[in-house]
Amino acid sequence: MGKSRPKTPPEQPKRTPQAGVVPGIAHPERYSEDEDRDVSLRPQNLTEFLGQASMKENLAVFIAAARKRNESLDHLFLIGPPGLGKTTLAQVVAHELGVEFKVTSAPALDKPKDLAGILTMISEKAVFFIDEIHRLKPAIEEMLYIAMEDYELDWIIGQGPSARTIRLPIPPFTLVGATTKAGNVSSPLISRFGITCRFAFYELTDMEAILRRSSGILRVPLDDAAASLLASSARGTPRVANRLLRRMRDFAQVRGGASITRAVVEEGLARLEIDSLGLERHDREILKIIIERYGGGPVGAETLAISVGEAVDTLEDYYEPYLIQSGLLQRTPRGRMVTPLAYEHLKLPRKDRDENSGFLF
Repeated sequence: MGKSRPKTPPEQPKRTPQAGVVPGIAHPERYSEDEDRDVSLRPQNLTEFLGQASMKENLAVFIAAARKRNESLDHLFLIGPPGLGKTTLAQVVAHELGVEFKVTSAPALDKPKDLAGILTMISEKAVFFIDEIHRLKPAIEEMLYIAMEDYELDWIIGQGPSARTIRLPIPPFTLVGATTKAGNVSSPLISRFGITCRFAFYELTDMEAILRRSSGILRVPLDDAAASLLASSARGTPRVANRLLRRMRDFAQVRGGASITRAVVEEGLARLEIDSLGLERHDREILKIIIERYGGGPVGAETLAISVGEAVDTLEDYYEPYLIQSGLLQRTPRGRMVTPLAYEHLKLPRKDRDENSGFLF
């Protein structure tokens, strides 16, 4: 008898750095090579996946039911900001089901034959993960409709008058689609997902638990005070927390310390120019420009983008979401305005103004 082939690990999604974005450590959207080197930080089952308790409990029920029926899990739609664990959860679902895990991203699916090649070779009940599913091309999306519902592919053979359509059967599978922009996903595609999971930013207690788990895997002791400070500076995002933990490990090792203490974290965050809310220097500059140049706002997105030297898309997609969620910035019909909390956080004097000046009515 021949030797059995070794089991290959699940495929990891390939990410590339976002063009035109200033390098930073506290932005979950940005690619980091550390993520590829430390894939062991990813949890492998629902027990290890910390946070998102209610969503996790429901998923455990759906997975258990699918396994009892010996069926593929219903298609799963994951919605949430970058860095909260959408890819990790898809991998956990595949591991819990004990099935193959296939990964791709919507931009990588250039032609219908790309999708057909994956689905015709996929194993039964496999989990097929598509990242950034809101960027699917219309022709590929329409092919996906039939595949999701009937587990068949429409394929055209021949050209001109002799062309004909055939349907190719494919094995039952679970499509897991992830997006940071649910509003850009078409209604027909959303309606074909049987399970929808919305990710929320993590609570401080969950962030501290994630940091302690990661520090144990990295074999670097982490003090409780240091874990608390790191958790509060991580934007409620596990990806950011793990990046910060790695950098604090570097500072601790260079200083000759055996563990990450609060003093190491305070020094490290100061050197990385990250404050207690997780804001980087560029985040604070955006708030300061609105306050110092535009009297706290309102200021239009295009004007603000020119003032900070960024593209409008970069400003809206990478900087504003966390500033708004932190209560430091607000969007009004007339433009962006800082909140009283921004003045307090930056320790800048607040000028008296009409609080309704940013609104039309």
